[in-house]
Amino acid sequence: MMPKIRMMFFLLLFTFLAASGLAAEKPGTLSRAKEAMLPAEKEKTQEDPLGRSTPQGTVFGFIKSATQRENERALQYLDTKKTGTGAQKIIYALQVILERGFSGKLAMLSSKPEGNLDDNLPPTKERIGTVETSSGRLDIVLERIQRGSSPPIWLFSAETLAKVPEIYQELDVTNIDDYLPKFLVDTWFLWFPLWRWLAVLLGLPLVFVIATFLTRLIIRFLLFYSRRHFEVQGSQPLARLAGPIRILIFASAIWVISLLSKSILASAFWAWGATTLTVIGATWLLLQFIDNFFELKERQSAGASPDKLSLLQLGKKLIKILAVMIGALFIFYIAGINLTAVIAGLGVGGIAVALAAQKTLENLLGGITVVSDQPIRVGDFCRAGEYQGTVLTVGLRSTRIRTLARTVVAIPNGQLATMSLENFSLRDKIWFRHTLCLRYETPTEQLRYILAEIREMLYGHPKVESSSARVRFIGFGKASLDLEVFAYVWETEYSIFLQIQEDLLLRIMDIVAGSGSGFAFPSQTTYLAKDPGMDAGKTQEAILKVRQWREKGELPFPDFSPETIAKIDNQLEYPPSDSAREKNK
Repeated sequence: MMPKIRMMFFLLLFTFLAASGLAAEKPGTLSRAKEAMLPAEKEKTQEDPLGRSTPQGTVFGFIKSATQRENERALQYLDTKKTGTGAQKIIYALQVILERGFSGKLAMLSSKPEGNLDDNLPPTKERIGTVETSSGRLDIVLERIQRGSSPPIWLFSAETLAKVPEIYQELDVTNIDDYLPKFLVDTWFLWFPLWRWLAVLLGLPLVFVIATFLTRLIIRFLLFYSRRHFEVQGSQPLARLAGPIRILIFASAIWVISLLSKSILASAFWAWGATTLTVIGATWLLLQFIDNFFELKERQSAGASPDKLSLLQLGKKLIKILAVMIGALFIFYIAGINLTAVIAGLGVGGIAVALAAQKTLENLLGGITVVSDQPIRVGDFCRAGEYQGTVLTVGLRSTRIRTLARTVVAIPNGQLATMSLENFSLRDKIWFRHTLCLRYETPTEQLRYILAEIREMLYGHPKVESSSARVRFIGFGKASLDLEVFAYVWETEYSIFLQIQEDLLLRIMDIVAGSGSGFAFPSQTTYLAKDPGMDAGKTQEAILKVRQWREKGELPFPDFSPETIAKIDNQLEYPPSDSAREKNK
C-alpha cells in the first residue's frame, strides 16, 4: 500500500510542477524560466519581444495577456484595426473560443518560425485548430505578416477575427461556472480556476486506481503467458514491470484528456504532461527490461569466472546510464530546451570530468581491457612486472595478486593494461633446462658416453617430449666442461613438474657417477681433502664401450639414429619400481 501512496503523491506533485510550467508564482503570470518550457525555443522567440515569431508563442502570448486582462498587449496578437470596446469584445470572444470550444490535433503547437508546412495551407498561414459550432466546423488560422523592416510575426488572421463574433454567438458551450460557488470560479491558481484544481485532485486518484487495476490484469496475463509458453518460473521479473506499466497507462489516460479538452491551454498542458510521463514510463520500463536481461545472463553464467560476471555488471550499469541520459534528453526536448546547448554543455562538462578523473577513467578502461582480452584470469599464476603470484580478483579499478610471500599486491588496471604479463597457467608443457658442469679431467670418450646415456634416458622417459630433448656439449667453463640439458616435460602443474624434474636430475647424477666422472667444483673454492681421483676401472669401461660403438658404426653423434630412438622411446620405468608411490598403488 505504501508504494502506491508514494506513487500517487508523485503524480500529484508532477501535476503541480507541470502547471507551474504554465504560470509563475502569482495567478495569471508566466515566469521567464517557465516560458522557456512551453513557447518556442528561446533563441527564436527573442527575435520578437512579444514572442510572436512562432505560432506557439502567439497563441500562448495572447492567452496570457487576455487572462491578465492586459487588452492593449493582447490586441497586438490580432490582425485587426479595432480599438476600445470593439477590441475588448473581440479579445474576450476569442479567449472564450480558445478556452471552451477549441478542438485540434496539435495540442503542442508548432514552435518553428516557419510553422507547420504539412497542413496544405500557404506558407504564410497556420491552422492551429478548429471550433465546432451549430453551423459547422470553422478553422482558427494564424497568418505570418511582415511590417516594414521588422522580422515576420504570426497574428490571428483578419479572416478568423471576422468570424469570431459569429462563432461566439453560435458556440454551444455549457458554462459550468454558473452552477459553482463564486469563490471556486473567481479564485485562480496557475492559469486555472480553483474548481478545476479540485477536479484534478479528485480525477487523478480515480485514473490512478483504474491504471492500477489494468496493470494487474496485464501482469497476470504476461505471467500466465510466460509460464505456459516459455516455462518461466517466478513472478519477480514481471512484478518489476508493474510500476512503469502503470505510469504508461496513466499517461495514456492523460493523452485522452488532452485530445478531448476544448481548452487550448488545458489541451497543451495535459499533452505536455502526458508526453513527459510517457518518456518517464518508457525509460523506467527499459531499465527494468535491462535488469531482467542481465539477471538472466548472470544465472546462465553462474559457473563462469568472476571477471566475466564483473564485465556483465559493468555492461548493465553503462547501458542503464545511457538509457537515463536518452530519456532526459527527450524530456529536455519536450520542455523546449535547446538540445544543442545541453549537448555542448555535457561535452564541456565531460571534458572537465575526464581531466579531473583521468586516472580513474584510465583504470576503468584498463579493467575493461583486461576483463575482455583476458591475458590473465582469476586463479592464474602469473608474473606482472616485478610481482609474481596467483590472481585473486580482477576488479574495475585494480587487480589483486597473492605473491609467493603470501602478501597481496593491488596493481592499477591502467598500468596492468600496458605492462607485459606472463601467464604460467596457460602452459601446455614446462621447460626443463639445466647446465651440467663436469670436471676437466673427463676425457672425450667418457664425455661422449655421458652425453649418450643422458640422451637415452631423456628419450626413454615417459614424461619427457622426446622430439624436443637434447643434450649438448656447449663450451668450456672457467672450471668445468659445460653440458646443456634441454627438454619439455609433459606437465602443466608446477608442483608435479618439480617431482619429475627431481627424478630427471637424480638419474643424471647416476649417469655421471656411473661413467666414473664427477661434477666440477667452483675454481675459487679451496677444499682440503684427499682427492680419490677418477675411477680408472669405470673410465676404461666407458672408453671401451665408446670404442665398440665406433667399430660397429653405432656412434650416437651428433645424435642417435631414428631407429635407435624409436627402439628406446618410452622404455624407462617411471616412477621407479622401488619408489613410495609405486608401493602405494
